Amino acid sequence: MADPAMSVSPYWGLTFDADGDVDGWERQRLFAGAADRGVRDLVVFAHGWNNDRAVAARLHSRFFAPIPDLSPAARIGYVGVVWPSIRFPDEPVPDFPRWASDGTAGAGLDKDTRHALLETFPGRAVMIEQLARLLEQQPCERAELEEFGRLVRLLVEVVPPGPQLLFAADTLAEGVPQNEPGIFSQPTASVCDDFARALAYLQSPGGTAGFTPPGPWKGAHELLRQATYHAMKRRAGTVGERGLGRVVGQLAAAAPWLRVHLVGHSFGARLVSFALRGLPRGVRTVKSVTLLQGALSHYVFAARLPHDARATGVLQGQQNRVDGPLVCCHSRHDSALGTLYPLASRPAGDARSVAAVDIGRALGPRWGALGHDGVRAVPGTRAVTLAEALLTPLPRSGCVNVDAAAVVRRGGPPSGAHSDIVHPELARVVLRAGRVR
Repeated sequence: MADPAMSVSPYWGLTFDADGDVDGWERQRLFAGAADRGVRDLVVFAHGWNNDRAVAARLHSRFFAPIPDLSPAARIGYVGVVWPSIRFPDEPVPDFPRWASDGTAGAGLDKDTRHALLETFPGRAVMIEQLARLLEQQPCERAELEEFGRLVRLLVEVVPPGPQLLFAADTLAEGVPQNEPGIFSQPTASVCDDFARALAYLQSPGGTAGFTPPGPWKGAHELLRQATYHAMKRRAGTVGERGLGRVVGQLAAAAPWLRVHLVGHSFGARLVSFALRGLPRGVRTVKSVTLLQGALSHYVFAARLPHDARATGVLQGQQNRVDGPLVCCHSRHDSALGTLYPLASRPAGDARSVAAVDIGRALGPRWGALGHDGVRAVPGTRAVTLAEALLTPLPRSGCVNVDAAAVVRRGGPPSGAHSDIVHPELARVVLRAGRVR
């Protein structure tokens, strides 16, 4: 039976917990339903930062909505991947009502943000209340700001137990994850000051001309935001490799005729990328991967980093697990990935100043993201505009960068166009990448 709240049918939800364990009943329902409904192409969409199941379902529905009319003869099934992630309620999302909030960034934590943090980090209520109190009071003592940084590190478990550290890595140096982000090891005052400057720049209509250096507490809220996203980054890798990758492998055994097309937004792009590493050996059922504003390093698939011959991308070569192209849609209007991501990703050893405010130039390309400028350092990668992607055939294999800035362009600070992905043009890219007819 069709879900009345969903724009397409047949649709199946697939829910994973933080360890990558899937809801068994949903998995069996998908396996049986895909066979019963005669599905040939299965489009699997993973949301990014978002801790509300209902909002995730609305995103899936809105993105999938144009597909039946774009490919009316195809036998398509749809899967919405739901995983435990978080979005701060003060972030505007194009095409969706802004979440209610009774506070402002940098002035404590409003009730919705507290609720989101409690849901995402269960058992940490006391710690979250301490963070909220410090954000509200903004004490002038430097020691209090450092205490805020210590609590943030404890909240997100910067160095988790077991192998989960690998799921947060983007690059490896001689097989070992490269340095943890400097936001967790540098003095908190310095980190908060950098974030405050970046936010002031993004929110200033005149750019550097209208820029006024703020105090470090103005960046403390952003430190907490980026720290929680670091935890989501780790979780997305875990759910992708240990969860979705295994399910796709099981699906290939149960329904070998199915052609699977993986689509991910933001950290959902990280999730579906790590799912490639979780595929059982020999599985070739994934016919395309489309990454929408992917929140992972633009070097993640590289065999060698241009600035460090010892280093590789943590997913080097995984694009070859796709029996088709890996398409990366990117936009220069995504300030979450163009400004805040490199600032949050640079390791402790990179002490370059961001006094120039333009983070992209201040830090260079080392810590850039796929969703801002596409796949880098992978030989043979093609680069096309969105118009070209919609008019000419996409390559049958390898990495393809699609400049989607023509449509991915709306959104306010601090994230810019990061979540502006509900466009029929992007749905068409998914179909063209998978040669769905």
